[in-house]
Amino acid sequence: MAFSRMLATVTQYISEAFIRIFGPNDDAYPNIGVQPFTGEPYNERAADTW
Repeated sequence: MAFSRMLATVTQYISEAFIRIFGPNDDAYPNIGVQPFTGEPYNERAADTW
């Protein structure tokens, strides 16, 4: 009885992990597209030297 319960628990644990890894995405990220660069380009002459 205890062995079958333990086997069922392990099987459920592994199958839930498999479904979580290979299932569809559930990310709720907004579709914002590519963002333009708004920083300053690197200027080697103006960079700090150590």
